[in-house]
Amino acid sequence: MIKTYVAFDLETTGLSEERDSIIEIGAVKVTDGKVTDRFMEFLKPAEEISPMITQITGITNEMVAHARNTKEVIDDFMGFCGEEVLLGHNILFDYKFMKRYACKYQHSFERRGIDTLKIARKVHKDLESRSLEALCVHYQIKNDAAHRAYHDALATAKLYHCLGHYFEEKEPNLFVPEPLFYQPRKEQPATEKQKRYLEKLCGWHRIAVPEDLEAMTRSEASRFIDRVIAKSGRMDLE
Repeated sequence: MIKTYVAFDLETTGLSEERDSIIEIGAVKVTDGKVTDRFMEFLKPAEEISPMITQITGITNEMVAHARNTKEVIDDFMGFCGEEVLLGHNILFDYKFMKRYACKYQHSFERRGIDTLKIARKVHKDLESRSLEALCVHYQIKNDAAHRAYHDALATAKLYHCLGHYFEEKEPNLFVPEPLFYQPRKEQPATEKQKRYLEKLCGWHRIAVPEDLEAMTRSEASRFIDRVIAKSGRMDLE
């Protein structure tokens, strides 16, 4: 059982790593079995956070309105992780989102990881649910802010410790880090025509231009334009 790793969790606007956005990153760095550092930041998505996501996570549009530039947050998170093994509950979900963001901002994010959900599915076939929430109840792990990234990351680290205590001797292979595989679809950068139109559209409706406009892909710019038009209408002078 490894004792040095980064446990991380993301909150997102939806389930698709290609269409949806990260709105919060939470992580804890564990060194020799002890928490030595933490990471907790909001990201401002290109789209609005839906009422359903707010209901699940408690994160509102107002809470992310003044988030730092997304590239800066991703850069800092990459530095926080270093080359450490990653730990997560259903880790591929979070890894796919983060890998897409990493590639967008020219970071390598080839990592090994351990999935507490995979471990739980093997050793807790008796439980009706192996969700993080259900497992925290089972192991009496206190998590007063479930579905917030940092608190779920910390709960995952505690869960990993409990699973290791009870099951590593019986199932040692489950606790060995494995390579994480995901290759995001390569996307073309937004065209100059898209970027200039988006700037004019935002100016017309008095909407803030996305901070990462220059880093937007064609599909991201197109979706942002469609959302603005759907909500506020086209420019009258078109």
